[in-house]
Amino acid sequence: MSHTNIRVPGEVPPRLDDGFEKIRRELKLPEEFPRAVLDEADWMAEGGGAEVARHDLTELPFVTIDPPGSMDLDQAVCIEPLHGGYRVWYAIADVGAFVRPAGAIDAEARTRGETVYLPDGKVPLHPKVLSEGAASLLPGAERPAAVWRIDLDADGRTVGVDVQRALVRSRERLDYAYVQAAVDTGTADGTLRLLAEVGELRLGLERERGGVTLPTPEQEVVHDEGGYRIEYRVPLPSEAWNAQISLLTGMAAASMMLDAEIGVLRILPPPQPGDLAKVRRVAAALDVPWPDGATYGAVVHDLDPKIPQQAAFLHESKVLLRGSGYVAFNGAPPPLADHAAVAAPYAHVTAPLRRLVDRFATEVCLAIAAGEPVPEPIQAALATLPEIMQSTGRRAGAVERASVDLVEAFLLRDRVGQTFDAVVIDVDDKRQGGQVQLTDPAVIARCDGQLPLGEQVTVRLAQADLSTREIRFTLGSG
Repeated sequence: MSHTNIRVPGEVPPRLDDGFEKIRRELKLPEEFPRAVLDEADWMAEGGGAEVARHDLTELPFVTIDPPGSMDLDQAVCIEPLHGGYRVWYAIADVGAFVRPAGAIDAEARTRGETVYLPDGKVPLHPKVLSEGAASLLPGAERPAAVWRIDLDADGRTVGVDVQRALVRSRERLDYAYVQAAVDTGTADGTLRLLAEVGELRLGLERERGGVTLPTPEQEVVHDEGGYRIEYRVPLPSEAWNAQISLLTGMAAASMMLDAEIGVLRILPPPQPGDLAKVRRVAAALDVPWPDGATYGAVVHDLDPKIPQQAAFLHESKVLLRGSGYVAFNGAPPPLADHAAVAAPYAHVTAPLRRLVDRFATEVCLAIAAGEPVPEPIQAALATLPEIMQSTGRRAGAVERASVDLVEAFLLRDRVGQTFDAVVIDVDDKRQGGQVQLTDPAVIARCDGQLPLGEQVTVRLAQADLSTREIRFTLGSG
């Protein structure tokens, strides 16, 4: 499938900006930070926090790997060879060093839950003086961090874990395209070369344990040259390698908390038998191979979203990954402690600048690793986190979908009545119609008619309403 970027003329974006502002109002996104929060953030950024003992790890050659232009840098990585295996150093921004329990920043962060991204800007979890300044792992700057040391054997399996407060200094701010190019051209060395090695080993272990990484293209709204475009983007291998380091750390954190019987986990229940049976039927109908004994993760691993039948299967099978949430515990581990897509216990600890729960889970792990009691304010907050993260996560997801819908409607507003090539990726069970994925432009929308799942079809645009952000197609050219 050809994915073409569609640009919005530069003179029109004010209408889109009005639409994004409407989304902010509809979904009640927080506005500017209160003065008390900004004042406290300024004070903490200037060194107002309590001094704590830290190991000096500034000689380790950490690098950050993020999308171009990112300033809120949560993670920095350094990988070394170790006795036929590997030592992974993963520095995570120590947001706890800048947030006082029950202070103004803490209270505001609990109302926001996570950073929300829109094409015209973001609604940050923390004031920029922290998230893009004093707490961010910017290159060349000495920063406080929670540094994970994870030792792996030659197969990439974990053989040792520790986490400690330290000072670090990132050497470079890299992006995924740079890392990919360095590996592909054979010029990668040090951490970048080992990142590819460890990443592939961990991907292999993920398949072995039945974990799931969907190779589906993402719809991405991009603000560019005064306008916007939507593109389908298939993640680079370097993104998957980097994600495996985050998963590795989250799994280590979950194991640590389960052993200590205190913490907060990211969970996903196993698929319901009925859903799994339905997805197997869809695979058979679309000629997607599902060998006997193969896990869902193994089936989707090698699928190609450019092939219409496989794109439809990947979309339909997402039903198996619904129902994620958080669970906090202080005592006996919860009955459900696994994340079905990770195929292991897992915790969010690697993005504290952008996600509230990570700060608390990190504080739990730091106390456990140091052999100390988890601080009382952290213990008291644990039970409140699942609901906070669930509600704010729903809001962030709604903002993302509404933003894409708005730009799609804008791109198509003058093309009502025109026909497009598309692939049917979803069919309603209870009523006629479903969803189609256009080849050009990069749009996914509702379509009415008797739709053949996984087939290429011609659709006609019946509606593209900028005020309601609604797009609707009908089957065929009539």
